[in-house]
Amino acid sequence: MAYELKDKLVIAISSRALFDLEIENKIFEENGLQAYYDYQLKHEDKPLELGTAYRFVKNFLSINKKFDDKLIEVIILSRNNAATGLRIGRSLEHYGINIERTGWTAGTPVARYLEAFKVDLFLSANSEDVQDAINAGVAAATILPFSNQNRDDSDIVRIAFDGDAVLFGDESEKIYQEKGLDAFLEHERANAKNPLSKGPFFKFLKVISSIQDRFSMEQSPIRTALVTARNFTTYERVLRTLDAWGVRVDEAFFQGGVRKHEVIAAFGADIFFDDQDAHLEDTSPLTPSAKVPHRK
Repeated sequence: MAYELKDKLVIAISSRALFDLEIENKIFEENGLQAYYDYQLKHEDKPLELGTAYRFVKNFLSINKKFDDKLIEVIILSRNNAATGLRIGRSLEHYGINIERTGWTAGTPVARYLEAFKVDLFLSANSEDVQDAINAGVAAATILPFSNQNRDDSDIVRIAFDGDAVLFGDESEKIYQEKGLDAFLEHERANAKNPLSKGPFFKFLKVISSIQDRFSMEQSPIRTALVTARNFTTYERVLRTLDAWGVRVDEAFFQGGVRKHEVIAAFGADIFFDDQDAHLEDTSPLTPSAKVPHRK
């Protein structure tokens, strides 16, 4: 009987998101594709350094140990070719990462394959692929460089989300950008009982919540946090929205414009999703971070 992906949480990830391939990518940019392939083949027995999304993937895959049937599926979808995938495969073995399914497109865009693999979340260092995924309605984000993997060992997945333009739609954010804070606050108070529209990460949060519902709150292997620049006077609409969606976030921080990086670091996020460069510039040195583009 064929293996089915439709009932799994499927995370597709590029090789550059899982491993540190910045040296190799520089070779590609400066010397071309053949030089890049030659370098990878020459070093196929040398394990790659860990990349930004390693801990996030590792902790998600550990959830499978709690079930007889695999609940989480991680798939590598890469613009590398299958030959350079030898080094990726040996690096997976070296670090004990159980990924059984891969796709190698030899330089062509990978977003066309997301539906075929029933992908719920796509992480890549290639912003073009990420934009294509968002445009196709798949939760996706561009991984930012992060090298500090020396943190306390834990198998709990900790995910921090921005609110507007990530979990929620961007309509309210546009009001703030175009008309200022007072107009934004007035709009949110007037619409406090009206749920916000669904953002690009709504479906992903919904799937996460369905996994959390299999456990008591104390024993859940996933913990989520909403970290928003909104102030607390707009909390009612946010909470009513989450309730209407039938989802939860475990922790919520209404920063009121205060910089987010220290709270996210204290939460211990395995990854933080935001749409604003200003926030990500602060968080990415301390916490694995990824940028969510706006849909075009």
